[in-house]
Amino acid sequence: MNESIFSNSIPVGPLNLVVMNGCEELGDAVDRYISEIRTKREHDEESSLHFRGYCKDSYKVPVSCPRFGSGEAKGSIKASVRGSDMYILTDVMNHSITYSVNGHINHMSPDNHFQDLKRIIAAASGFAKRITVIMPFLYESRQHKRTGLESLDSSLALNELIEYGVNNIITFDAHDPRINNSIPLNGFDNFLPPYQFIKALLAKHNDIKIDNDHLMIISPDEGAMHRAVYFANVLGVDMGMFYKRRDYSKIINGRNPIVAHEFLGTNVEGKDVIIMDDMISSGESMLDTARELKEKKAKRVFICTTFGLFTDGCNKFDEYYEQGMFDGVILTNLTYRSPELKSKPYYYEADMSIFLATIIDYLNHDASIASIMDPTEKIRALVEQYNNENKM
Repeated sequence: MNESIFSNSIPVGPLNLVVMNGCEELGDAVDRYISEIRTKREHDEESSLHFRGYCKDSYKVPVSCPRFGSGEAKGSIKASVRGSDMYILTDVMNHSITYSVNGHINHMSPDNHFQDLKRIIAAASGFAKRITVIMPFLYESRQHKRTGLESLDSSLALNELIEYGVNNIITFDAHDPRINNSIPLNGFDNFLPPYQFIKALLAKHNDIKIDNDHLMIISPDEGAMHRAVYFANVLGVDMGMFYKRRDYSKIINGRNPIVAHEFLGTNVEGKDVIIMDDMISSGESMLDTARELKEKKAKRVFICTTFGLFTDGCNKFDEYYEQGMFDGVILTNLTYRSPELKSKPYYYEADMSIFLATIIDYLNHDASIASIMDPTEKIRALVEQYNNENKM
């Protein structure tokens, strides 16, 4: 971190971190890292009023969204936020949270989480100096374009947040980053986790050779091409791509079924391969890709995705892992991962908490985040260190 950025700057306002129900694990880690960063920092004006409350053990503000027996709810903030720079962290994909409706237990859906987010924003509006929403998995972002008479829910949600008084929106690996065109006059930052991916992978294995003869990056479809191209260029290796051949005469579970995965790229025989994508939903497409690569005699297959939703559970992944179709699944901790998933031998975690804490720290000072948005130099330094420590 470049500390010179902060030596002569003052915060926008006192930092407040709101951790919504369902993302306490990530929120607590981010809160802890912000406190560690600021405790070690020295400022030219640290004795001024601008820095009152700058160094604290915790920046979290207690909030709740209690529900009535009918299922209706309200947002409540338990401490003063007047004049603060507020960051609200929410995980709209945490389905493990439950609530009662007329005596029946319901699981929280993305819609429920989004409504609770709006309740807290409404409670803070008019009091907080600035409100930033951190939504790692962008609400309804899979519906990113219209192909007929369809709603465009993600665009509607972004505009709704702006109307509620939100100043900035932070997300990670948006399904289609062009969704920010929905709010062109407002702040929208989309961060990517390639550095954390390669860091998690290299921490698990000391025998990966990062060169053109031994490693290859794979895109499972055309939508993930830009991720794979960047990763391959930074590591200096080849990339390949699968494209999905679909049967457009049928619709099954709301989509056209995949007939086959066709591969475009050089020979993968004997190479380690990394499959890059933004999410695992059911995992069907990713597992098909892994099987195809193994049939082409790839050495080891590693799956890297920002969000692991596992909407159909882990049984199919267990089966493929036991058959040797892949060797590891690298996921970030930006969304809910079930205890079952965390216990799997193939689960690797890419920790994003330090990165997220750094983002919040920079933004609270209104400092440029260009240097932390581009991880190229960090990846190259990490690879160089890895190669020096594991010379073969």
